[in-house]
Amino acid sequence: MNWLNDNVNLLGLLGAAAIIVITVFVVGKYIKQMKTDKSTGELADENWDGIGEYKNPLPVGWALSFLGTMVWALWYFLAGYPLNGYSQIGEYNEEVAAYNTKFESKWANPDAETLQGMGEGVFLVQCAPCHGITGDGINGKATDLTSWGTEEAIVHTILNGSKGMNFPLGEMPAGLLDENSAKAVAAYMTEKVSKTGTKNSDLVATGEALWATCAGCHGEDGKGMGGSAPDIASYGKPEFVASVLNHGKKGVIGTMPSFNDGRLTDIQKLAVGKYVNSLTQ
Repeated sequence: MNWLNDNVNLLGLLGAAAIIVITVFVVGKYIKQMKTDKSTGELADENWDGIGEYKNPLPVGWALSFLGTMVWALWYFLAGYPLNGYSQIGEYNEEVAAYNTKFESKWANPDAETLQGMGEGVFLVQCAPCHGITGDGINGKATDLTSWGTEEAIVHTILNGSKGMNFPLGEMPAGLLDENSAKAVAAYMTEKVSKTGTKNSDLVATGEALWATCAGCHGEDGKGMGGSAPDIASYGKPEFVASVLNHGKKGVIGTMPSFNDGRLTDIQKLAVGKYVNSLTQ
C-alpha cells in the first residue's frame, strides 16, 4: 500500500514539514535580532531583584500561530479525521460485538451436555493455568475446585474467612464461629438457603439459630442484600461461579481478574460454573 494515499499519514507529513520550516524561520529571525536589536521601551512597574520586564505587545506571529492551531484542531477533529471516523480498533470492537451477539443467539438455550462441553473448553483455557487441569488448585496454589460447593468448603470459609471479591460490605473475617457452629451453619445453609442438600440434617436446627451471624451481611435469604455481599443462596450452583467470574477474586498466587470485560459471554460463565460443579461429583 502506498502510504501517501492515506490522508492521515499525508496530513501528518505536511504538518511535520510545516513545523520544520516555521521553526527554521523563527529561530533565524530571533538569532538575527539578538545580534542587532537593542533593548528599548517602557518597563513594567514590577521587578525581581532589580531585573525588570518590558511592556512588550503580544507578538503578531505568536497570536496568529495560536489561533491557527485552534482552527486546525477543530478542523482535524470535525472534518479532517473526525472522532467517529474509521479506526482498526473500532472495527475490531464492532466485529467482536457482532460475534458475541451471534454467539449468544446461537447458544441461548444449550442442553446440559453442550453446556458442560462449552464450560470444559473455557475452563481449560482460562482457569486451568492456575487451578490445574483437574481443578485441584495445584497443591494449594489456587482454590481447590474439586471440593468447592460442599459443606466442608463452607466450614472452611467460615473458619478462615473470604476476601478479594470487592463487594460493598467488604471482606469476610476469619473466626466468626467455632468449628462445631460452622458445621451447623453449613448444614442449615445447604438445606434451607442454597437448597443443595445436607449430610448433617441433625445440625440444621442448631444452624438456623446461628444463622444471624451470616444474615447480617448476606441477608436472611442469603441473597446478598441487593449485591452488598455474595449471593450464597446460589452457592454450589453454576450461578455462583458466574458471579465469582464477574467480580474476580484475590488468591494466594495473585488476583484472578474479573471476566466482566467482554472476554466471556454470560452463557460461557454459566457453562464454566456447570463444569466446575461436575468436578465435585
